Amino acid sequence: MTEPDRQTRSTRRGFDSLEQEVFLNLWRTYDRLRALEEALFAQFDLTPQQYNVLRILACAAPDGCQTLELASRLVSRAPDITRMLDKLAERNLIARHRPADNRRVVSVAITPDGFKLLDEIREPLAACHHRQLGHLSRKDLEQLVRLLHEVRDPHESDASSWR
Repeated sequence: MTEPDRQTRSTRRGFDSLEQEVFLNLWRTYDRLRALEEALFAQFDLTPQQYNVLRILACAAPDGCQTLELASRLVSRAPDITRMLDKLAERNLIARHRPADNRRVVSVAITPDGFKLLDEIREPLAACHHRQLGHLSRKDLEQLVRLLHEVRDPHESDASSWR
């Protein structure tokens, strides 16, 4: 399909461009899938971002990681990571410490209670993900992952750090 054909086809559907149609479809899809996950995490008094912090720290165990590294690995940007970490620390899901050799650095690690919560969430979350995407074949899921990486890569400063 030529570029003018792409433009005309999208414009007839009420979009300014094919790119706009794709973007709005991604946004709508994200909204529908996010709602299911937020409902699940609410049962555990967590936000999706708090879960993501715990997931990253579990992978970094036992050492944990520095706050800035943790922030760079989050799926979506956290405008106030300190406040989010405060809430997790209040529930004893994470622990923070400052190394003696550099008091400006804050390291964060998951606690046994954090691991326990992740274990509680594991099966319900797998069921949620199956509800969200289980209707797609493995081949389609792998293709979707590849395409989403292609879309995202030019816009990430360090695409290799995303998990």
